[in-house]
Amino acid sequence: MHIVADEPVFETGLLLAGAVNPDDVRRQLSRWTRAGQVLQLRRGLYALAPPFARTVAHPYLVANRLVRASYVSCQSVLAEWGLIPEHVPVTVSVTTGRPGRWSTPLGDYVYRRVQPKLFFGYRSVRLGTGQQAFVADKEKALLDLIYLDPYADTIDALSELRLQNLDTLDLGRLAELAESSGIPKLSRAVAQIRRLAAAERSDFETL
Repeated sequence: MHIVADEPVFETGLLLAGAVNPDDVRRQLSRWTRAGQVLQLRRGLYALAPPFARTVAHPYLVANRLVRASYVSCQSVLAEWGLIPEHVPVTVSVTTGRPGRWSTPLGDYVYRRVQPKLFFGYRSVRLGTGQQAFVADKEKALLDLIYLDPYADTIDALSELRLQNLDTLDLGRLAELAESSGIPKLSRAVAQIRRLAAAERSDFETL
């Protein structure tokens, strides 16, 4: 177990490195899992359980590792930046693969599908304790959410999102990303978001 003690999450292959018997490793891994020392996240992906884990896996890292071709986006990123008021109990990611949901001992993870041409606008983010994950910029997270909602380019639908702190958005970057997508709906949504941001500034100045 010491081989993976510093790994927030690990795959079976890490234990199979070197001169080991694969069957023995798999049997030992099964014993650790049954004993509650190791948590199975999906087939072939594991994390050490407390108190054996020296590093607690960040939800964003887990999300990336559960589905490799994905990045964290939508409500998860918007909530982190304070752009929506709700607490988000699941970690939401987008992928070009199949959508789905994973329920694991480390939380619930939702994956929503976007077109391959929309798989941009994210970067590798340091999460602390040596962990990194691919996470959408806040502007792209908002556009991803709008793209996935069939009616979110209207002012009424955007108002229902209860967007806040719009002054923290880079509206120029938002427009640039929308244009890069080649999807007219997103450009229409940006125009509405500019209206909401202006109204928010006006309300603040009135106060």
